[in-house]
Amino acid sequence: MATANQVRASHILIKHEGSRRKASWKDPEGLVIRNTTRDSAVSQLQLFRNDIISGKAKFEDIASRFSDCSSAKRGGDLGPFGRGQMQKPFEDATFALKIGEISDIVDTDSGVHIIMRTG
Repeated sequence: MATANQVRASHILIKHEGSRRKASWKDPEGLVIRNTTRDSAVSQLQLFRNDIISGKAKFEDIASRFSDCSSAKRGGDLGPFGRGQMQKPFEDATFALKIGEISDIVDTDSGVHIIMRTG
């Protein structure tokens, strides 16, 4: 459970050619990631975000199918974390959200994300 100094969140990560690690569980050779521009990754996330917010899709389902993070196996769930455990832009965005809220696009060295605070 999240505490006053912690949050709990799920996310969807799309890696792109500028990501620090150009491989993922679904693209171990990085063939797709190396050919994905940041703009293309952002466009894909915007579509996912719109579908989730409009109720056409569930966050967990999109994360399970499309996220480049290994948390996809848990519907994007990262579990609870405190300050200093995640990259700063990710951490700041997550702590700024209310429970149940979904972020706009967040850029980190890992790629681009949308984050849903769950606790």
